[in-house]
Amino acid sequence: MTPENLIFILQQGNQLKRTTRTGWEQRGVPNAENVAAHSYGVAFTAMLLAQVVDSPVDRGKLLSMALLHDLPEALTSDIPQPATRFFPAGLKETIEEAALVEIFQTAHFTDEMLVLWTELTAAETVEAQLVHDADKIDLYLQAYNYSVQTGNHRLAEFWTSSPTLHFPQSVNIYQLLRAKFQTFLQNSP
Repeated sequence: MTPENLIFILQQGNQLKRTTRTGWEQRGVPNAENVAAHSYGVAFTAMLLAQVVDSPVDRGKLLSMALLHDLPEALTSDIPQPATRFFPAGLKETIEEAALVEIFQTAHFTDEMLVLWTELTAAETVEAQLVHDADKIDLYLQAYNYSVQTGNHRLAEFWTSSPTLHFPQSVNIYQLLRAKFQTFLQNSP
């Protein structure tokens, strides 16, 4: 692999620093986080969850999956969840995998990245499930923080249904965040 090829891949990861999480913008959040900030939040949350779950965790695999989980958005941009309801089943996953293949096309470790991606999307291993839980927890933590920081009540829509979480520790965190959000709503004008 040439340094030029490596720079191409690094540029894709760097692009996430400029890719805004559009769902926040759509809901009136000023200066919304970018995808790189969210990816850090997911990796950090996954690392902490690995410390409290009762299953053995391959932390290297866990953090690799967390860092890969939104990398395709360097090419696809952030597609907000409400938009995906108009997609045929499986289309978003197909697009994201194609983007990941393009990002790693010149790397000798493409297959290794695709194995991690496949495991992540299947969500059958402890590591993949922890990343999925961390992705949701980071989203709800950010929704709570934005609500408190900006007084934005439009973010209440995030709390209308409970997410599917894989670990009781994740459920407990979500429930506490939801209770904190309800308290915020009751105490704000």
